[in-house]
Amino acid sequence: MADSLNCDLKSLSPLQLFERVTEQGEKVRALKAGKAPKDEIDAAVRMLLSLKLSYKTTTGQDYQAGLPPKDLVLINNGTTKEEDEDLVDPWNVQTSNAKGVDYDKLIGITLPSLLLRNLCKVILMTTETARHHNKSRSKHHRDMDQILDAYENKKPFYLYTGRGPSSQAMHVGHLIPFLFTKWLQEVFDVPLVIQLTDDEKYLWKDMTVEKAYEYARENAKDIIACGFDINKTFIFSDLDYLGTSAGFYKNIVKVQKHVTFNQVKGIFGFTDSDCIGKISFPAIQAAPSFSSSFPQIFNGKENIQCLIPCAIDQDPYFRMTRDVAPRIGQPKPALLHSVFFPALQGAQTKMSASDPNSSIFLTDTPKQIKTKINKHAFSGGRDTIEEHRKYGGNCDVDVSFMYLTFFLEDDDRLEQLKQAYTSGELLTGELKKVLIETMQPLVAAHQERRKQVTDEIVKQFMTPRKLAFEF
Repeated sequence: MADSLNCDLKSLSPLQLFERVTEQGEKVRALKAGKAPKDEIDAAVRMLLSLKLSYKTTTGQDYQAGLPPKDLVLINNGTTKEEDEDLVDPWNVQTSNAKGVDYDKLIGITLPSLLLRNLCKVILMTTETARHHNKSRSKHHRDMDQILDAYENKKPFYLYTGRGPSSQAMHVGHLIPFLFTKWLQEVFDVPLVIQLTDDEKYLWKDMTVEKAYEYARENAKDIIACGFDINKTFIFSDLDYLGTSAGFYKNIVKVQKHVTFNQVKGIFGFTDSDCIGKISFPAIQAAPSFSSSFPQIFNGKENIQCLIPCAIDQDPYFRMTRDVAPRIGQPKPALLHSVFFPALQGAQTKMSASDPNSSIFLTDTPKQIKTKINKHAFSGGRDTIEEHRKYGGNCDVDVSFMYLTFFLEDDDRLEQLKQAYTSGELLTGELKKVLIETMQPLVAAHQERRKQVTDEIVKQFMTPRKLAFEF
């Protein structure tokens, strides 16, 4: 048995081994807390010591709770940073690959598993609803099986997502997690909390507190325009809510006590010159993962499971949160990760709200959308029409096709376009035309809905209150 265990451990990456040690440590604590038989506790401790030894042998580092291997934390994909490797953290997404981030490689290091269509089918069977086009396209998860079990057993859970309001105008990439979250809320019929981290943007960006708060309220209008139910959704600004909720602040302090400065430096890359606000902020993003942060919604009940739909670049925050949760008596939040939405110039980086030509913004006119796509959307086509007809285009790097995988509802139509473009039958200009005709009405419809969102409606969404659920 020992030999088979050693073989199993040798097949693990350093960060997967780190997670095994963390899970075993939690098991030991649970056995001790539950006053399990001594021989059972001793066996679990021996396993923990064996795992820690394997970890040190593999990484050359002593295991430290909450602090993944130092050379893996920021680059997420290997022991050293090479030119062809990906950089993924909450503030940067960089890859030299025109196809974008290598998710298979990223999954092998930082994400336990891929949320394949099979899991989506489980959701469908569980909820008896139509498949949403976004959810089957490259999603990854942590503990989604627990959420499905909770739903089947009629146990309560809630959704939590957020937005860092760095500008007044959001772009179409920002819509993806909110549209997916809206679908999840409709399917599962659960409460949703949306955090606007205006405090984070003040700390990281060159802006005033007042401007950060203004951006939060403007972004709230775009979020509300996605169609969220006011009776089931609470949107909050950190600058507002932190001063009004004792439960929220208590959870922040609990997280802060259980994460060291050394750990946040390792996880987030903070340096000695970073302000203390940055160092303490991860605890603020962690706190909404715990239901006791919202006593008005959950009637003061704790230990209600949380599901967080978010982009993969936010995973460091919630790896930290999941590590801390058992130590403060809270359930680990489950996660659903979405892939990055590429910039028009290519999939090497994510879009930026500060670069107007990197994306289609929700304030763009039909003419601006057409111009941006025709002028800036990276093409997977050939240099000449003759070569394109002969060899076909590359959908893996073509940004117009990538955008269509997010926004074209018809899967059959999408496959037809892929086949036609790959064979050379469909030219780049024709594929861009399809994207233009898809995006123009989508953005226009959003703009019309946003016009209906008044300051009073925003105030109602952002007022702490009981939602339409009994707990």
